[in-house]
Amino acid sequence: MADNTPDEIQGRQTLIEYPCDFPIKAMGLRVEGFAQVVVEVVQRHAPDFDVATAEMRPSAKGNYLSVTCTFRAVSQEQVDALYRELTSHPMVKVVL
Repeated sequence: MADNTPDEIQGRQTLIEYPCDFPIKAMGLRVEGFAQVVVEVVQRHAPDFDVATAEMRPSAKGNYLSVTCTFRAVSQEQVDALYRELTSHPMVKVVL
């Protein structure tokens, strides 16, 4: 019998080794407070995230804004929970 990790037993394999620096990008309409919302969600899941490292980029026409936050991920569960919270927020259109 092979030694399977919990993720393999559940049918999931991860190619990421934790802990690692993990970039997550959220995109939404370029409105007041969007970047702050993204940063606050990231900080809830990664309290040591340095807000000064957040990168913001407007779309070509300036209607949308992407916010990239690179944080120290310690587990797949942490990344999944962060992704779920961001995707469920009404201001967020896409998360990569």
